[in-house]
Amino acid sequence: MTDIITLKALCDELKIDPREARERLRAAASDAKANPELAKARKPRTPWQWVKGSAAEKEARCTLSASSVSSK
Repeated sequence: MTDIITLKALCDELKIDPREARERLRAAASDAKANPELAKARKPRTPWQWVKGSAAEKEARCTLSASSVSSK
């Protein structure tokens, strides 16, 4: 069975606010050229979650890491 990582787990790990994280992810997913895997993985009205180690998870981590550095 595949391991799933949720937005809550990612926020706990990166110590960022889930509300801000969702805003950043929505903005990043809307830019399909910059984040193609994140845009493909996004399904409206479903929880933010990714398969561990997937390209979409890496893009989400990159997006949220960049946002946590810039917000400090």
